[in-house]
Amino acid sequence: MKSDIRVCSAWRDAHDRPVYSLSDTCPDCGAATENSAPAPFDPEDAYGEYRRALKRRGRE
Repeated sequence: MKSDIRVCSAWRDAHDRPVYSLSDTCPDCGAATENSAPAPFDPEDAYGEYRRALKRRGRE
């Protein structure tokens, strides 16, 4: 599920702290915003395939 909350892409350079918004642009500096949620998985995870297979079988 994609998060509706977005963060200013230039907050490290233009602001003292992260600036969050629901729009595509930052309300303070006008820079583009990006999705604030972290990636749900690491595509380079060497054991992810096995972990997901165990989860599908009903084990933790």
